[in-house]
Amino acid sequence: QVRLVESGGGLVQPGGSLRLSCAPSRGIFGVKQRGWYRQAPGKERELVATITTAGITNYADSVKDRFTISRDYAKNAVYLQMNSLKPEDTAVYYCNVDTWGQSYWGQGTQVTVSS
Repeated sequence: QVRLVESGGGLVQPGGSLRLSCAPSRGIFGVKQRGWYRQAPGKERELVATITTAGITNYADSVKDRFTISRDYAKNAVYLQMNSLKPEDTAVYYCNVDTWGQSYWGQGTQVTVSS
């Protein structure tokens, strides 16, 4: 069974940066899209950013110009560079990989933005 392993979360002050990483425990075939989602306490899970196999990216309006999603084909990994972090970015961030037949989710990594 494929697992998505996330890392890079933590506590950061407002205005700071973090870089999240996500890699599968083994190769995944038929990938359509990779992405990051987040869920804050008391709120529904929401899209943060996605990137297709063609490299087309999509961002939530709230993170545009601050976050950047990228991928490494050799490592089969996806990253989320988060700059100018705000307290409202505090959430559990989940990695997602969509294939033509299945959707995989990571276990989540906590990001806390606080002074």
